[in-house]
Order: sequence, then structure tokens, then C-alpha cells
Amino acid sequence: MSRLLLELDLTGGLAVAPPQDLLARVQSARTPTPSGVLQALSEAAEDPDVHGLVAKVGGGRLRLAQAQELAEAVRAFRAAGKRTWAWAETFGEGGPGTPSYLLAAAFDEVWLQPSGDVGLTGVAVEAVFLRGLFDKAGVEPQLGQRREYKNAADVLLRTGFSDAHREASQALADSAQEQVVAAIAADRELSPDAVGAVVDRAPVPAADARAAGLVDRLGYRHEVYAAARRDAGGDVVLRYLTAYRRRSRPVEKVRERWQRRRQGVVALVHAVGEIRLGRSGRGLRGPALGSDTLTAALRAAGRDESVRAVVLRVDSPGGSYVASDTMWAQIGALRARGMPVVVSMGALAASGGYFIACVADHVVALPSTLTGSIGVLGGKPVVSELLARAGIGTDAAVAGRHARMSSVRTPYTDDEWQHLQDTLDRIYADFVSKVAVGRGMTNEQVDEVARGRVWTGADALRRGLVDELGGLHRAADVARSRAGLPADAPLRPYPHVPLVRQLRRPRSSEDPAAAVEGAVTALPQVGGTRTAGLLRALGIGPGTELLMPQVRI
Repeated sequence: MSRLLLELDLTGGLAVAPPQDLLARVQSARTPTPSGVLQALSEAAEDPDVHGLVAKVGGGRLRLAQAQELAEAVRAFRAAGKRTWAWAETFGEGGPGTPSYLLAAAFDEVWLQPSGDVGLTGVAVEAVFLRGLFDKAGVEPQLGQRREYKNAADVLLRTGFSDAHREASQALADSAQEQVVAAIAADRELSPDAVGAVVDRAPVPAADARAAGLVDRLGYRHEVYAAARRDAGGDVVLRYLTAYRRRSRPVEKVRERWQRRRQGVVALVHAVGEIRLGRSGRGLRGPALGSDTLTAALRAAGRDESVRAVVLRVDSPGGSYVASDTMWAQIGALRARGMPVVVSMGALAASGGYFIACVADHVVALPSTLTGSIGVLGGKPVVSELLARAGIGTDAAVAGRHARMSSVRTPYTDDEWQHLQDTLDRIYADFVSKVAVGRGMTNEQVDEVARGRVWTGADALRRGLVDELGGLHRAADVARSRAGLPADAPLRPYPHVPLVRQLRRPRSSEDPAAAVEGAVTALPQVGGTRTAGLLRALGIGPGTELLMPQVRI
């Protein structure tokens, strides 16, 4: 009988979450998602028809946290007796190779094309500072921040690192690098010192990488597949992991559906993108997470009799304070009804993303998840001098003392500046107090680790901001346990709305279709002007109060 050899191509990266609307599904049909890959590997691990997995890596588009989560799943797949091969044309040609090699190291065999390199060059946290450009252009940034580590404001106010910004960035780089070296050393059975030595002389040519124990075989694609087929023996059928479904008889499928309906399921709800009021959709800097959309999904899960617990997958840099608070309240309402809510953090769950996570029963982070950033910023860039240099005049008829407070064409008055400071203090105090209640800490304890600082998941664990390290599967296990469900209770993406229902208007705000309605046509909320859109892109203005600094590891 033919055996299945599964294939996975990760060189194009991962979609953060499954798209809800038809157009997005078509556009991303061949792009795997973390939850889809993890679920397929879990099912394949128990399938006697599956021999193993061949994965193409090395494209440089994986985030470090994504690589860590997939590596964990590959180790579990191997522990079930399956064989795995990772192959790459190169790890990091012209780009970072660390995340993709970290993933490859978890496989049984690592293959590299003879002309390739291992770009295991380490970790850098970079920042771009715009103050010099603003000064030349005649733009005055008027921003306030709480507190000193909320360095998204530094990007606009400074020309280089402040002491606090440098301290936090260096800590992120050191923590991530420690994780990378430890994981590769364990998977490749090398000493951490040996791995560290390779990092310091990378990129490493293929032959040298093999001599150092980073690579098992040098070869091309056809040679990798030939080796995998020989290992499987007999006939082998190739199948993309994204197209894999475990075969079962119709009667078994009916029995499984009946058991799921009777015993209950864990709902997987995705909270992905920059947080804003209204509907989810596409924002100026990628996906946007709308408060209306997420709260509709959570309400629907709370009313579904088959749902016994919720795993909220958070991958967000934050955004609007008011929208974050709306989501926070809905999660609390769900818990108040006795529904366990467990947060699984992806690559990014910071500022507003952490605001909505801290209320959960249990928080699971990946070791390199960027989290925390418990802080706030606000303000505007004043462009009056820029306009004057360009020969553009402005004026206004004003009714109301603060009618022009949000206008970028005029500076804050002393009274308006004080109002902004009071607002930032109020939001920061609210953020700290909500974290304190959610995490069982005092306000003083939270303030000590807050102050706008971003932590890796590993460092956040040591400071009480998360409960444990792990991926989506671990979060699902915790949710099952808290709900009293068996270990095999399914984790089901939620809400699942049939296409025919998506094509109709929701009957009410309580209809599950309200959680996906409008996703095709949702537009970024930018205040109706090009200037407002530019401000949001820079992380300034209303709706960006709880936005974390842009950090790229």
C-alpha cells in the first residue's frame, strides 16, 4: 500500500490567521497558516499512512516566534515515529537566515544546496529615527509618552537611542539570541559555545556548515526527495500538508461529529492586526483588528452550546485604547459566564495586544513573543512651518476653545498640552490597574515591569506577565483542562460561517455572521483625510494610543 510523504513550503512565509472572506481565501489559498500547519501535523502524527514530512525552508520570511512554534510541532511529529527532512537552497541569501535555520534544526535531517550558505548571523533590533528629517522639513513632533520605555515616540522625537530605548532593545536581542543558541545546540547535539562560534563567523558556506555539524547532507531537491522515498520504501504518494486530510470511513466521520457535539469543543478565535474601532479588515500597515468583529466572535462563542472554552490567538501590536478596552470588557464578560478563556500569543502581543490578553484565565507565550509594552503615547506632528515653507497659507474660524486641538496645522496651547498629559496619565493608570487585576499583582509591581517596555515571552514569564511558554497546542490543552474536556476534544476555528451565510447580511449583531460581515470591503479608518492616514502610518494620533514600538528581530 502506498504511503504518504507530506510536503510543506515555508519559503513564502505564513499567513498569521485564516482569512474569513472569500476574496482573501482565494488570494492566500497556497499560503499556510500556523494553526493549519499545527493541526495537520497533529493529525498526521497519528496516521499510520503517513511516513514523514519534507519541508522547504530558508526563504527568510519566518518570524522567530513562528519558527519556534513550528519547531515544537516538528519535534512532536518526530516523537510519534515519523521521519522529517528539511531542505534549503540557502539560509538567508541577502536576508536573515536565523529563524528558518532554527526551524530546520528540529528536523531529522538538514539538507543544503552546495552553493548555499547558513546565514545564522544572530539577532539585531533595529530602529529608524525620523527627527532629523522632521527638522529639515519643518515638522515639529509634539508627543507625550508613558513611560520612558514607550519608545515609539522616541522614533519621532530623537535622532538615536535614548538610554532606556537602548537598554530595552539590547535586552530583546540578548534574550532572543540566547533562545536561538540553546535550541539549535539541543536539536543538533552541539555545545552552545560551538553554535555561538558559528554565529560569530556566519554566513557560513555549505561545506563549512556541514563540517560544523549544522547540516547533514549537501544536495539538491531531487536528491532530497530520492532519499526520502528510499527511506519510506515501496510506493510513495506526495501530498501537500495544506491539502492533507486523514482518511476515515463515512460512518467514522458521523460518529466523530456526534461525539464533538455531545462532549464540546474549544473555539479558536483569532485576534490579529492593529487594533481599531469598527470592523476588521486591511489597515495601512497590514491586517486590522476591529472591536466590532472580535466582540461579535466572542459573543457567538459564548452562546454556542458546543463551545466549552475559548483559545484567543493574539498577534497584535495594539492600537486604539478605546477599542482595546471594548475587547477587554467582552473577554471579561465571557469569563464571568463561566467560559474559560486562554490566550495563545503569536509573534506579537504587545501594548493593546497585551491589554486584551491580560484579562484571560491563562496566558501562553512563545519564548520570543514580543509582549508587554504596557504604556501609552499620544500627540501630533505640527506641520505649520512645513506649509509656510511651501508657500501654503492656513487659517480657521473657531467656535470652541479646543476646536483645533487635533489639527496638525497649529501647535497645542498650554491648556491643550496639559489636557494631553492628563489623558496619558489616565490611560496609563487604567492599563496598569487592569493588568494588576488580571495578573494578580499590585499596581506597583506592574509599574515596575511596565513603563512601556517590550519583553520577550521568556523574560515576560520571569516577570509574571505570562503564565507559561508554549504554542497553540499547549494553550488548547490548558483550555481543555479548565473546561473539563477530554484531551482529544477538537480545537475548532471560530466562528465558522458557511459561504452562503457570508453572502447575506447578518440578521443582528448577535448573529455569528456579524463576526465576518464586511471583511471584504472593510477599509482602514484614517479619519477621512490623507494627513490622518499618514499619522496612523507613523503611529500617531487618535486610535494609536496603545501601539507598541515597531521592533524587528
